[in-house]
Amino acid sequence: MKKLLILTASLLAFASAASAQDAVGVWQTEVDDGAYAHITIAPCGNAVCGVISRTFNADGEYQSENLGKTLVIDMVPQGGGAYEGQVWRPSNNKIYIGKMDVEGNALRLRGCVAGGLLCSSQNWQRLG
Repeated sequence: MKKLLILTASLLAFASAASAQDAVGVWQTEVDDGAYAHITIAPCGNAVCGVISRTFNADGEYQSENLGKTLVIDMVPQGGGAYEGQVWRPSNNKIYIGKMDVEGNALRLRGCVAGGLLCSSQNWQRLG
């Protein structure tokens, strides 16, 4: 019985880690307030987190003060490419309830208020 419990726990941990891999990679955001970014999403504990790795504006790549800051915060896989956690919006320095859906090379990120009733979203494209 003990071996069965250990095997079940191992399989659940593997399944959670495998589903988190759906979001792992580099993603390009939509333009927001005249700029866009590349976000590098990687595992962070039992979730995934996304850090601003490059920033661009109308003149090309530039060194934003937000480079290296975490934008996607503790997004926990919910199954089927869905994630829940938090998201930070640099333009107003606010953290929102975050929801994320990944399907292949497309990611839809939502920042929500009012318990998730009002959301603003962006569609990102996988770069790598």
